[in-house]
Amino acid sequence: MKSLLFTLLSLFLTFSGSCSCKGNENPADAETVPLAVSPTALSFAASTGSQSLTVTGTSKPAVVSDANWCRARTGNFTAHRTEVTVTVEENVGSHSRTATLSVVCDGEKVKVDISQAGAVENPDLPVPGNNAAWKIARKLGLGWNLGNQMDAHSNGVAGETVWGNPVATRETFQGLKKKGFTSVRIPVTWLGHIGAAPEYSLDAVWLERVAELVGWAREVGLTVIINIHHDGADSAHWLDIKSAAKDPARQAAIVTEIKAVWGQIAERFKQADDGLIFEAFNEIHDGGWGWGENRTDGGAQYRCLNAWNQAFVDAVRATGGQNATRYLGIPGYCTNPDLTIGHLTLPEDSATDRLLISVHCYDPSDYTLFAKFSEWGHTGAAGRVPDSGEAAIRSTFAKLHAAYVDKGIPCYLGETGCVNRSTAREKLFQRYYLEYVFKAAKTYGLAPFLWDNGSERTGYECHGFIHHGTGDYIGDSKAVIDALVKALFTQDSSYTLETVYQHAP
Repeated sequence: MKSLLFTLLSLFLTFSGSCSCKGNENPADAETVPLAVSPTALSFAASTGSQSLTVTGTSKPAVVSDANWCRARTGNFTAHRTEVTVTVEENVGSHSRTATLSVVCDGEKVKVDISQAGAVENPDLPVPGNNAAWKIARKLGLGWNLGNQMDAHSNGVAGETVWGNPVATRETFQGLKKKGFTSVRIPVTWLGHIGAAPEYSLDAVWLERVAELVGWAREVGLTVIINIHHDGADSAHWLDIKSAAKDPARQAAIVTEIKAVWGQIAERFKQADDGLIFEAFNEIHDGGWGWGENRTDGGAQYRCLNAWNQAFVDAVRATGGQNATRYLGIPGYCTNPDLTIGHLTLPEDSATDRLLISVHCYDPSDYTLFAKFSEWGHTGAAGRVPDSGEAAIRSTFAKLHAAYVDKGIPCYLGETGCVNRSTAREKLFQRYYLEYVFKAAKTYGLAPFLWDNGSERTGYECHGFIHHGTGDYIGDSKAVIDALVKALFTQDSSYTLETVYQHAP
């Protein structure tokens, strides 16, 4: 009887054990196996590529990537093991990038670090130096333009409010200082305020208004730049480079007037300290924005501008006083970086290390000025970004560094900026563009000045960040200004141009 019962019990246990594994591909799945991943870091070249991970655990894991250029695909789960294939897209940017995979199984999680080289690994960035160029860049720091203000004009006469801005006040400059700016460029158009030849006497009221603004800015410790601005716009006014290049008599007359006008400006400010900088002109061109007759006239316009710059230096130095050694800004043709590097001849100067190169940067203009594209940079959506991205900015600044900064010649971006946008996503890209440009400027030893024309609208030519009458933020521009302050003044060595790139929207 016992033998029969024992036999039946054995058969029952055998049958029960067989049933417990039916339909389960892995009989060992009932065991608890700690989650483990090997390896926990993968490195990829810039090209598209795939590598494998081995995951062990109690059950099949879930694998999630935090970057859309990095994907993970899980294979079959066998004997507590799962093979995971990790694939990365080609990195067309010049910077390396990183991602994180989260491997999750039965409440446990392991992170895997993914890195991918850039198309050009370790871009050649300069080491900050201590020559005259780096020193003046630090002195200027973060700059701002009081744009469309004293440079505004209508019917041939400059007027402070004719383009819609309110009258600037002492509070304007106090507000700038509180927000982190250290320099201000005050563009000045002199149209309608210059008398007849041969004296070309300047209107005293207009000149004193300029002096008042300079005084308010200096009161709060801002370094100031003033210039001759729209008098040379499109060769439409007295600084007519198109005519000067074709007519020696016209060129001689313009040089005479330059000396007279700058001589009077310099005389008014001859006792001001070196916190005031004179900038000769703004964006001189023939109406073609660098693509006009200057490309075909055998260099005639470039030679004219070189002579104008020399006349400017001579006129200022001749007044003596603080002007004998005042810093002077020298613009190239259209303030275009490439045309400046290729065709500007630095004037002869009786002072040493006191000439600065003035260029502008609105690249790419289809994004920054005309708003034809809503996004910028390596993370922008296809069809929403221009062809020109971060690499183009670095290339331009690297050329300026090699041509000037590395040789001890200071160089500043008298204007740079990006029009305001309306949607939250577009604003993120605007802020990224500006932070990247300003951090790149700092990296290459250039001092950047934000263009601000006071416009409270969005889109084409709307560059309002600071209210010109009160010094308050316009709209939600605080986030942009804070990003620029961070770009120029952060001392943490871990915050680099690469850091900005990696945190693109």
